[in-house]
Amino acid sequence: MNTMKALALTLLITLMHSPLFLSVTVSSSKPKVEVHEHTDAVLACEFRTEKDQNPRIEWKKKGMGVTFVYFNHKFTGQYASRAKMEGATLTFHSVSQKDSGEYRCEVTASEDHVSLGEATVTLNVLVPPHVPSCEVPSSVFVGSGLELQCKDKLSVPPATYRWYKDNKALTPSAEMQYSADTSKGTLEFRSVTKIDAGMYRCESSNSVGAPKSCVAQQLKVIDYPLNTTVLIASAAAFLALVLFCCICVCVCRRRGCCKKEKKMKSNKSYNPPPPPPIRNIKHYKQAHSFMI
Repeated sequence: MNTMKALALTLLITLMHSPLFLSVTVSSSKPKVEVHEHTDAVLACEFRTEKDQNPRIEWKKKGMGVTFVYFNHKFTGQYASRAKMEGATLTFHSVSQKDSGEYRCEVTASEDHVSLGEATVTLNVLVPPHVPSCEVPSSVFVGSGLELQCKDKLSVPPATYRWYKDNKALTPSAEMQYSADTSKGTLEFRSVTKIDAGMYRCESSNSVGAPKSCVAQQLKVIDYPLNTTVLIASAAAFLALVLFCCICVCVCRRRGCCKKEKKMKSNKSYNPPPPPPIRNIKHYKQAHSFMI
């Protein structure tokens, strides 16, 4: 029994040292990296080879396609002036939102039985709030609906929004005639009244930096030039009159009132007068003398 155990242990040791298990291994101690904009980002990559002491190291960025960051022992394009390599670990200087994405560290050891190993690192660059763009009309009619819009497209993570009127934060409630969407940045009025006039501004914020606000804009609430009821009544009366005229014309045409007169006029034809009778000269006799 002891002899069998010894043989099994010997076989296991032999298999572990056989070429089948000679391979390169690649890993990252920090597969997800979050840094603030304009700071350095370290993308860690560690590897181990069994035989090859000088493996080939490459870094690639995945997106719509694959972009080489480090290839053939040098950085490519825009990375040449703001990146460095230590072993297989990549460091970016002064990152921006454009650097966010998924990167792949590839190590090729041609002398190992399994020659290729890789590790993936995701970089997320955090951006503080920027001054949002605010859409506030200069004036609006009483009783009309209204939506104010606020947007900060640059902040990461996405900003949340808060509206202010006359430097006082607006807090929607059941009694108020407006509603606010903190994720979309909209402030919606169902029916504007005179008390809604004032100076409006929007503030964007996230967990990265200080909130930013747009410049306050004046909103005026004005009356319609004429009373709304009068306008609606006038429009309704005009439409009723047009409809009545159309019905009368249709009824007249259906009964033929409009066609008879035209037919009577068209049926009257011109008949010339009959020619005068022709007298036979041969039978003419002179009955009187014309001498004086």
